[in-house]
Amino acid sequence: MTLNLRQATTLCVALSICALLVVPGNFPGLSGDARLTLAIFAIATCAWIGTPIDDTYIALGAGLALTATGVISSDELFGTLGDDTVWLLICAFVLAAAVAKTGLAGRAAAFLVGGARTVRQLVHLTTAALVVTAFAVPATSGRAALAMPVFLALAKALADRKRLVVMLALLFPTVILLSAVATLIGAGAHLITVSVLWEAVGERIGFTEWLLIGLPLAVVSSHLAAEVVLFTTTSRADRKGPVHITAEEIQAHSDRPVTGPWEPAETRCALLLATVVVLWCSEPLHRVPPAVVALIGAIVAASPALGTVRLKDALKTVPWSLLLFMAATMAMGVALADSGAADWMVGGIPLDLPPWAFLSVVVLISTVAHLVLQSRSARSSVLVPLVVAAAAGAGVNPVAAALASTAAAGFCHTLPASAKPVTLFAEIPGVPTYTPRDLLRLSAVLAPLSALLVLLFAVAVWPLLGVPLR
Repeated sequence: MTLNLRQATTLCVALSICALLVVPGNFPGLSGDARLTLAIFAIATCAWIGTPIDDTYIALGAGLALTATGVISSDELFGTLGDDTVWLLICAFVLAAAVAKTGLAGRAAAFLVGGARTVRQLVHLTTAALVVTAFAVPATSGRAALAMPVFLALAKALADRKRLVVMLALLFPTVILLSAVATLIGAGAHLITVSVLWEAVGERIGFTEWLLIGLPLAVVSSHLAAEVVLFTTTSRADRKGPVHITAEEIQAHSDRPVTGPWEPAETRCALLLATVVVLWCSEPLHRVPPAVVALIGAIVAASPALGTVRLKDALKTVPWSLLLFMAATMAMGVALADSGAADWMVGGIPLDLPPWAFLSVVVLISTVAHLVLQSRSARSSVLVPLVVAAAAGAGVNPVAAALASTAAAGFCHTLPASAKPVTLFAEIPGVPTYTPRDLLRLSAVLAPLSALLVLLFAVAVWPLLGVPLR
């Protein structure tokens, strides 16, 4: 197999770092476990950046290497699969499969989008609907797949207004990515962040706490992004003229009814989903962990009498590769924290900065990191342990720093390959969609606005919601 320039450069960088770490006398303050951890961490990061090897394969290899060298125990490696956040995600996908089977998404789309009479109303109603899907469907790629039929229906209804179709094609992935921060199950990166905070500083962020912190940011950033997409993709002439999307046009791309009386399965599924979300949000009152609530919901959703989907069919929709990736990277985070490697890596960085300046650096790095590491979960796996360690040294609340990093990493719109939803909507046969130039034009405006908004929330809003700067 021949290596291209990027792969060869990546290999040279990884080997050079490893060589520096193993030479006796180098870095005298570094323990043996920390040296091994940093060497494995460097190889994994370089492989994520510069090779086409599957991210999960690399993460599992790194976890195995850490276990084989004795840095972490086998119990720590395999125990991450039993973490309650992993079970929360599994059960959430079962619930999402039940929702998709009933066709509730199409009915909701017909109800919301059908009320639009102007282009701006259409944009913001679509944005609101996409934000709501963060509660029903975990992971951004799943939400993108669920939203595709709705987009196709809108594209058909607006076929004679090409730039509006292009604008909607860009709006869907943009809002899906930025609104993921609304809930704990919005992205696998959130679960990695929660795990790192628990292992490093003993802070446990539950579903309700994340909702309180993330939902306001998701709503504001999504509607702000909607305006940016509207003005960077369309002209004043494109935005003129009435808009009217009928239920029949939505129905053309749905195999379930979107109007008329609700079917019993739809009613049961809607009540179940509403009950689960209410129980998630009221966790401080009843003290039932979100993972247990999700498991109860999944059992009911797949039950023979009340369910709408068979369990074996629902389990096929679970992204097992993502779960294994999360488990392996959680183990890597444990190794970085326990071996002292993370503290050593940030030890030479000047940390005598005001909290707002420290968070500005964190947000900036996290915003541009998608240009190097395309996997959002991989970015959190690399950045969050270092951010938490640096925050402790800088006198900044590690929770605020980790949340700011994770929220800022939600921006990944610069290239078609930067995120799966962006890739999915970039090439749709028979439908006009955006070009790389459209993405660059959007990113030039949205990237600084998104970063400034995250920083504003971290400095001024989150302290009011119980996440202080120090």
